[in-house]
Amino acid sequence: MRRRSVLLAAGTLAATLATPLTRAFAATATPAVLDRHIDRVYDGRTYTDLTSEIDTLRGLASGTLLATFATTSRNLAMTLISASDPTRPSTDVTLCVSAGRLQFSVRDNGTVKQNHLTRTMYDDGLPHTVAVTVSAAGTTFHADGRPVLTVPQAHFFGAAPGLGALNVARNLDSDHPGGEWFYTGTIQRVAVWDRVLTQSEIATESVRVDLADVGRISTILNSDTPAVWLTTGDSITHGALWTGGWRSYPEHFQERVRWELGKPKNSDFVIDTGVSGSTTNDLVARFADRVAAFRPRVVSIMLGTNDVATAAIGPAVFRANLRRLVTEVRALPDGAVPLLQTPNPLDTRLWPARASLGDYARITREVATELDVVLIDHHAHWLEAHDGAVPPTLLGDGLHPNHRGHLVLAKKMIEDLRLHDPASRVCALEIP
Repeated sequence: MRRRSVLLAAGTLAATLATPLTRAFAATATPAVLDRHIDRVYDGRTYTDLTSEIDTLRGLASGTLLATFATTSRNLAMTLISASDPTRPSTDVTLCVSAGRLQFSVRDNGTVKQNHLTRTMYDDGLPHTVAVTVSAAGTTFHADGRPVLTVPQAHFFGAAPGLGALNVARNLDSDHPGGEWFYTGTIQRVAVWDRVLTQSEIATESVRVDLADVGRISTILNSDTPAVWLTTGDSITHGALWTGGWRSYPEHFQERVRWELGKPKNSDFVIDTGVSGSTTNDLVARFADRVAAFRPRVVSIMLGTNDVATAAIGPAVFRANLRRLVTEVRALPDGAVPLLQTPNPLDTRLWPARASLGDYARITREVATELDVVLIDHHAHWLEAHDGAVPPTLLGDGLHPNHRGHLVLAKKMIEDLRLHDPASRVCALEIP
C-alpha cells in the first residue's frame, strides 16, 4: 500500500480564535450508530480494536463520521478511525491526521474513490473535533464546528465492500496484518451517524467552536477557487524603508500562500494597500480605492500607530472607525471576511507621543470580540514573548519593525491562520 502524498501546508490556530466549550456532548436528535468515548493516549504503536461494532457501519451510503483528538505529531496518515477489509489490500474508509492536516479517504481494492486533505493544520496540541459529512451533495469537512472544505465526491462506508475490521489509531489490511498508519497523540472520542448532522448539531458535538470567520478563512485556504487577499494599514503594512530590502510581513504571507501551498493557490493574489502615515480616518475616506476596488475575499486591517498620535481621532473615533471598516468589509460582494491585527508595541522613550498605543491595541481586541472578528494580536504577542518589554532587536527606529520584526509578524499571522509548517521555508526562516 503506497504512503499517501502530503502537500506542503501546515499551521495552528490560536485558542483565542475559538469559543471554548465545556460539555458532556449533548445528544443529537438521532443517536449515533457508533459512539465511543475513548480518552486514550496513543504512542504510535498502540490502538483500540472496535471490530465487534463493524456491523453498524457496513453499507452506509451517507452519514457523519466524527473524531475528537489532540496531537503535535507530524507523522503521515495517522489514523483516527478506520474501517477496512483485513483480507484484501487497500480497502478502507479512513479518517486521518496527516502531517497536521485532516484527511478522509475511501478505497476499494486499491481503487481510490476519494482522498482529500485540508491545507489548514491541526497539530497544535489543542483538542480539535473533525466531522466529515457525506451525502448525495458531496463530502464536507468540519473542523471545530465550522465547515472548512467541500468536495463533490460522495463515497462513504457502503463504497468499500467487505469491511471486516474497525480500529481506532491504526488501519488494517492483508498487506499489513499488524496494522499501519498508527496514531500518536490523544483520541478522546469517535462516533458515526447514519445521517448528515446539521452544522448546529456538529457544533454541539464539538469540544469547542471556532468563530464563523475562522471557518470562512479556512474554507478559502482549502478551496481551489482563486481568492484575493488584501492587507491594508500604515507604514508597517506598507513595509516602507525599515525592512532594509527584506520582505515585509505581507510579502512573507504571500510566499506562504501563493507558492508554498502549491497549485492552484498560486492563482490567489495578495495585495498590499498599506500607505505610510495612514490612520483609520484615511482608510474610511479611501475605502473604495484601497479595499473595495480589488474585490477581496479576506481583508486584513492593521492600524493604530498613527491614530494614537492624531489629536483629531482619539480612542472613541478609532473605535467607531474600526467598527465601520469591519461592517464595510462584510458588505463587500462575495462575502468578504474581515481580519483585525493589532500593531506591534513601540519604544515610548523614543516615541512619547505614542505612549498610549496599548490602549488602541486594547480597543482593537474589544472590537474584534464585539463583532466576532478574527484577531491577530501582535501587540500582546511581542510583549508576552519578551517579558513585557519592547524588543529593540525587532525594531528599526523604535517604532517600525525591521526585517526581523516583519518576519515575526508574518509567522504570527501564518500560525494563527492554521498555516504553520516547520518544513516551510517561510516558517523555518531565521534571521541572525
